[in-house]
Amino acid sequence: MRNNLPLLAVVLIAGSFATGCAKVEQKFGRGMNNVFEIVRGGEFRRTMEQSVIYDGPDGAYGPGFITGVNRTLARTGIGVYEVVTAPFPPYGPVATDKFSPSPVYPDNYRPGILADSMFATDTYTGFSGGDVAPMIPGSRFKIFDNP
Repeated sequence: MRNNLPLLAVVLIAGSFATGCAKVEQKFGRGMNNVFEIVRGGEFRRTMEQSVIYDGPDGAYGPGFITGVNRTLARTGIGVYEVVTAPFPPYGPVATDKFSPSPVYPDNYRPGILADSMFATDTYTGFSGGDVAPMIPGSRFKIFDNP
């Protein structure tokens, strides 16, 4: 019996060089963003906010809550699908008629850059700013926020 393992390895390596990985990276990254939507809660917060604006306060607590949970779970499911199928085409976003390919935030909040020395322009003087804890839902505290 012949050992076909070296041939299989050569075919896999040649295939990876021939196809590239830029689109795979984009699909996998988009999928990871969507998988962590359940932790981030941006879709939920946006749905609750939009329900208050269009339906009033009564529409936010009941239907807005349920719609927010549904949209969060749907976006998480899309993310799982994109992560699992990242190596295989098609590489474009899925369900773009209902969901934005990029992460969503409520209209009243857009996250800024993280307050970290990696992004700071004045690292040596100690005076730089940015979001302190953008990973915490609802955190809007910024250092040196100048409008």
